[in-house]
Amino acid sequence: MAETERRNPDELLADVQREEARALRGRLRIFFGASAGVGKTYSMLEAARQARASGADVVAGYVEPHGRVETERLLEGLERLPFLEVRYHGITRREFDLDAALKRRPAIVLVDELAHSNIAEGQPLPRHAKRWQDVEELLDAGISVWTTLNVQHLESLNDVVAGITGVRQQETLPDRIFDEADEVELIDLPPDDLLARLKAGKVYTADRVGTATEGFFRKPNLLALRELALRRTADRVDAAALEFAGQAPSSRPWLARDRFLIAVTPDGQAEQLVRIGKRFADALDAEWLVVSVETPQLLKLSESERNRRIDVLRLAESLGAETVTLDGPSAADALLEYARLRNVTRIVIGEAKRTRWRAWLRRSTTSELVRRGHGFDVSVIARRDTHAPRLKDAPRSAPPEIRWERYWAALAISACCTGVAAIMYPYFELTNLVMVYLLGATVAALRLGRGPASAAAVANVAALAFFFVPPRFTFAVSNLQYLLTFAVMLVLALIIANLVANVRAQTRVAGARERRTSLLYAMSRELAATRSFNNLARVAIKHVAETFAGRATVLLPDSNGRLHHLEDSGLPASLENADLSVGQWVFDHGRPAGLGTDTLPAAAAQYLPLAGTHQTLGVLAVQPTQRRRLLLPEQRHLLETFAGQIALAIERAQRAEEAEAARVAVETEGLRNTLLASISHDLRAPLAAIMEASRALNDPDRTPEAETRAQLARSIDDKAQEMSELISNVLDLMSFEAGEVHLRRDWQSVAELVGAALKRLEGRFGDRRVDVILPAELPPVHVDAPLVTRVLVNLLENAVKHTPCGTRITVSAGTEGEAVRVVIDDTGPGLPPGEPERLFAKFQRGRGELDVGGAGLGLTISRAIVNAHGGHISAAQRPGGGARFMLTLPTKAPAA
Repeated sequence: MAETERRNPDELLADVQREEARALRGRLRIFFGASAGVGKTYSMLEAARQARASGADVVAGYVEPHGRVETERLLEGLERLPFLEVRYHGITRREFDLDAALKRRPAIVLVDELAHSNIAEGQPLPRHAKRWQDVEELLDAGISVWTTLNVQHLESLNDVVAGITGVRQQETLPDRIFDEADEVELIDLPPDDLLARLKAGKVYTADRVGTATEGFFRKPNLLALRELALRRTADRVDAAALEFAGQAPSSRPWLARDRFLIAVTPDGQAEQLVRIGKRFADALDAEWLVVSVETPQLLKLSESERNRRIDVLRLAESLGAETVTLDGPSAADALLEYARLRNVTRIVIGEAKRTRWRAWLRRSTTSELVRRGHGFDVSVIARRDTHAPRLKDAPRSAPPEIRWERYWAALAISACCTGVAAIMYPYFELTNLVMVYLLGATVAALRLGRGPASAAAVANVAALAFFFVPPRFTFAVSNLQYLLTFAVMLVLALIIANLVANVRAQTRVAGARERRTSLLYAMSRELAATRSFNNLARVAIKHVAETFAGRATVLLPDSNGRLHHLEDSGLPASLENADLSVGQWVFDHGRPAGLGTDTLPAAAAQYLPLAGTHQTLGVLAVQPTQRRRLLLPEQRHLLETFAGQIALAIERAQRAEEAEAARVAVETEGLRNTLLASISHDLRAPLAAIMEASRALNDPDRTPEAETRAQLARSIDDKAQEMSELISNVLDLMSFEAGEVHLRRDWQSVAELVGAALKRLEGRFGDRRVDVILPAELPPVHVDAPLVTRVLVNLLENAVKHTPCGTRITVSAGTEGEAVRVVIDDTGPGLPPGEPERLFAKFQRGRGELDVGGAGLGLTISRAIVNAHGGHISAAQRPGGGARFMLTLPTKAPAA
């Protein structure tokens, strides 16, 4: 193969990963038709019976026979899942039982009517709003689904079908479900044959035939719908061919793709533009963006119109568009700037809404784009008038409440300007007084808004005319030139008021976005400085709740993968009543659910998966005080960004824990190997001595004397005790390293502790002199007596091992703050050269390593015991020669 024809390794890896994911996912087969009655359900059942005869595990999950006898017969012999009984307004309806299908897990499940809407307010509440979402969950579970669909239920064709039939379909599904289906089988029937079936009662019951033939089922409608179905199926074939051509090694690289920008406003044409944009993008294999611009005029929209904008942007996202919200004083300027930034090739916009004199006074956004859109193809879409209702025609909300206090404040500003002008009147010209009033109008616009500023402008003109224009104290005008002055002054004041109000609105929007950005930055910075999972969750809750003005929580899994609430988060903004069942579903499926989504939309909060590199790490739940804070696409994208940052922080903490665990494992393995090597070396000598003594005692050819036998027995006992102490030290060290030692503290006398240690070493000192100097007023210490005695034994034994006979060992003590300081001195050769602290490390020995037994663990264990009591142990050279070991023991009980 030529070098230029080789595929990119990254592309090959992506193909392999896609194929692996596809192998784990169920297959979707759609029986597709132009309208009801063409035989989709019948064909699906015939195929199901054939598959069952071939040995496939086929189950009818939900099949709607519509009273057709032929369909009922085909259902005979097929296993059927029980229906889910849903109660709605006193009526019980039968729905598809998703949980029953997941529990049964057949190879193929039949689910009729893919575009069906589940009963959102029924009992029990549905997990998903739409049946196609139920089907997606089945596919994710590895269950193949066969289903039926009519062309009028495709979202991108909704307005086209409404224009053909005069009926707008309320039950639709995103085109991607159809496009991503593994197999689409077109069930075609000529319109004449379909009408014959309709009249024969094979589509609807006899009482509905007349209405159907006069409305939807007219031959021109059926012909147009059939054409749409054939075209949509052909588009799938074209897309498959293009995909294959793109994967073929010999294919040429494709030209740069077109990119469409669909400009929408919250009016009746927005939905039409979105659907047309989808069809453009599909026809030309182009990327497409749906953009809304928040101009000062749009900021004054009513609640219902703002909700319409949300619906339009969510519709665009469901059809696969990238949605963007811009802000600026001019929609045309913002659109052109963004189009150049994103290398857009075509701008699609609706027809101009300003006509006649309004268009002459101020050009519409459409006119501006056509006039200034050099380098772009600008497509202006005419409004399609249909009698079909739109998706949501929200009622107009009540006009906003007038804040009269601001108007009174505007009149007060005008009065102040009049007072200042009265002072200036004897000394300044009238034109200077006009400047004072213009300043007052500007202040009113800055502080009070457009309406009060306009009122101030009118009041200023009236005050100027009444108080200062001759003849004074009357509205009569002696010179007509003053009328021009009044007009210019009023127009200028109104323009200033309008511009300042626009700037205030834009500043408010920019300030809100800047605040969101700063909050995101603050959270990222705080997360970067936090390590433990609980602290990370608290940081996330604090910042998310503040940004979205509500309550939030982070649900993390336990070792069994079950989500749980934080233990005592201590934050008032914590969402402590988050639904764990919804969160668990999100964690298991890796998809959002709850408020503002299509899964469990009745939930009060929105639940987002915290997706890591390889798995879901947890769930973020957010319950805003205002639903709009999560329904706007840009707000949802911001929340997704927060969730991404939280997931990165949690993953980083996990990686840090894993790295620490790996480090500890390596150190533990090294310690284990060192211990084994040390034990094997230090056990070899006592074991050899024990074996020799045992052979001497058991040799039948030798009869040792009684004294010799006693010496051999003592040798065996000494070496066995040496081995026992060595093994005990190793086990104790491992217990301290693992944190498995629990102190049993009690009040103890230092004299008793020293006495117990000396008693255990009785007979081991030889001719060494041991002096004990303990003041009578020493306070008791709060310690674990056996462990502290063990420390004293180790230190005294260490002095015996490393000092020659005839030397002196001194044990003394005294108070030091809230502790007792115990000092053990000897007059031997002292500590070896080097740092004394290294003597407390594992396997460190003093002088005469070959002559002195032990594994070098005594001082290490002693330090671990003293540190566990909250004390300190150290070593130093004794003034005058010898070694000195010092330790402190607490005289107060530790705080609970």
